[in-house]
Order: sequence, then C-alpha cells, then structure tokens
Amino acid sequence: MVYLNFFVSNNFQFQTINDKNLQKKNRQTFISNINCMQTGAQNYDGVRIGPPPDLPSLLLHNRIVYLGMPLVPAVTELIVAEFLFLQYENAEKPVFMYLNSTGTSNPDGSSAGFETEAFAIADTMNYIKPPVHTICVGQAFGTSAMLLSSGEPGHRAALPNATIMIHQPRSQARGQASDIAIKAREVLYNRKQCFEIIAKASGQSLQKVMKDASRTKYLSPQEAVEYGIIDKILESPKKSLPIGQAFLSGL
Repeated sequence: MVYLNFFVSNNFQFQTINDKNLQKKNRQTFISNINCMQTGAQNYDGVRIGPPPDLPSLLLHNRIVYLGMPLVPAVTELIVAEFLFLQYENAEKPVFMYLNSTGTSNPDGSSAGFETEAFAIADTMNYIKPPVHTICVGQAFGTSAMLLSSGEPGHRAALPNATIMIHQPRSQARGQASDIAIKAREVLYNRKQCFEIIAKASGQSLQKVMKDASRTKYLSPQEAVEYGIIDKILESPKKSLPIGQAFLSGL
C-alpha cells in the first residue's frame, strides 16, 4: 500500500510537470504563430521563411506601443489589442507606450473621434497586469495628455522638447434642439470623466484642472512635472529603453 501511494503521488507530480511544460510550449508556439501572421512569414522545420518583419512588429516584440496619430476607432482597436497581447505574452514585464498624438482632435482643432476612444485605452492600461510606462515625444494634446498621465506612477516621462496641452472637449453637434441638448450632456459628462482621470493621476484638485482647461493650456515638460502629469524628463533614451535580445538575432 505504501509503494502504491508513492507511485500514484509521483505519477501525479510527473503528470503536473508535463502539463505545465505542454502549456508553456503551446504558448510559445501560439506567440510564434502570431509573429508569423503579423509579418507574412512561415515556419518550416523551426526555421522562419518569409519577408523581413515590419516596423510595428519589431516594436511590439520589444513591448513598445506607439501612438502617433489622432485617436480614431481603428487606432484604438490596435492599441487595445496590443496591450492585451503583451499581457498574454508576459504579465510581469513593463510595456513602453510612446505618445505623439493630438488626442481625439485633428491638428487643425476639429474633432477626430469621440472621447470614449481614449477612455477605452486608459481603462485597458489600468486593467492589464504589466505596468505601462508612458513617454511623450513631440506632443500630447487633450485626451492624449490624459493617457500620458495614466501611466505607471514614477514612470511617466517626456522628452526635453515635447509639448503637453489640456483643453475642453469639442463638439460639433447638429440637428434638432433636443438632439443637441443630449449631445451637450454627453460632452459635459466626458469632460468631467477626462478631468477626473487627470486630477487623480496628477494629484491636482478637479476644480483646478477644470479651471486650467477652461482655456487651452500648454505645458512644457518641466511645467508638466510640476503639474503632476509626468514624473521626469528624459535627457537620454538609454535611461529607459529596455535592453534585450534583438528581434532579428532571435529569428
């Protein structure tokens, strides 16, 4: 009876180890297949055959998410999908998000998308387990500034010549008076939500943020640090970029 119990116990432990190894192997195979689908490549006997990887795939492999245009539905879909994939790949390593965006507005000030696009990204940043380090390169206007402030505390940064700007959401509602009133209520609600996120992330009061954003307010990196939107100014990218195996050398 003692020998039987010993055999059953060890057999169960061996089976558990095999299951874990199988799960790890399946995950690595799945990630490899995803990388191949992104680049149009194929695997033949473990050897990658196909065109060189595209730039977004290279960035994603190094856990870099780049937002370089206004927030429209297609951009939001891609950013959220990248966050979810990077969490599946590794739930411990940080994600580096670079922002150079005018938010939900076009460069000329016209509306490019709804504020809910930015809320979807901000909620996903808070939902996933990996910490998200945010870096502003160029500009972070409106809801993009909100995303910048929503990064991991202590790891929100901007390059020396970046510009951060906060302002009120814009609306171009048309139609019947009742429809305009409904849209106005929604705009006011989104404005409050956006400013609450900035206030919570920066440590400022909601009343101060709303007052400052009642007119367009530009902030230099140093002013953004003092305001609490970011934590530091990056003088050299060597201080924050992850150092690891290059993508091409890992093929």
